[in-house]
Amino acid sequence: MNSLISATDVNVSKSGKTILKDVSIQINKNDFITIIGPNGAGKSMLLKCIMGFYQPNSGIIKRKPNLKLGYMPQNLDIIKTIPIKVQKFITLKKKFDKISLQKVILETQIENILDKQLTILSSGEMQRVLLARSLLNNPDVLILDEPAQNLDISGQMHFYKLLQKIYSKRELSILMVSHDLHLVMVSTKQVICLSNHICCCGQPQQIANDPEFLTMFGKDMAEVMAVYQHANKENSKNNNNSLGENHY
Repeated sequence: MNSLISATDVNVSKSGKTILKDVSIQINKNDFITIIGPNGAGKSMLLKCIMGFYQPNSGIIKRKPNLKLGYMPQNLDIIKTIPIKVQKFITLKKKFDKISLQKVILETQIENILDKQLTILSSGEMQRVLLARSLLNNPDVLILDEPAQNLDISGQMHFYKLLQKIYSKRELSILMVSHDLHLVMVSTKQVICLSNHICCCGQPQQIANDPEFLTMFGKDMAEVMAVYQHANKENSKNNNNSLGENHY
């Protein structure tokens, strides 16, 4: 089995309503796949099926033997009457060693909040804590469900830069649901547009010009993506020039 996870012709229906129809997806080593789509498109359901939390009505889902998954949910409902500190929460019901724990603490930049109660964390701090917990078992595939939806634009940019850094340093694959494609397009290798079925898929630059994408998100989103794409190319060019100058 070359792929880490493969889902073939997945169908999910509930109460007579089609949630997923003939959806197929393959996740390989070092992939970074972003799923986008409108509300009610079945994005979270697809993640649940892939992780084995929900059994589809039909279709085949295969995972590589002994595959380790890390999962970061959209949010976490905290019971405020039960106090728990950050470090205790990260390790709760987790198998880990001290080296792995220290690694995720430094990676996610939470060393200064380990003794804080979860209930008093800011949105940005909470997202980094959830990310740390999802990384503690050194996953082969990290699955994130709209990880930055509760953050302002500055927080989103910081989070995605942090995620890109972790992706670059770790040998893992990422499968993420996000509405912030313009912010993650530098890292994303493949985009899947989902609206109960797969409307289109491909590299971010290709998706921006796809008729299905334009119908779903409009020209404004495509133009925003084009601006980010141009800016990223200019940054890359400038960085390369600077490296050349420093070298000589």
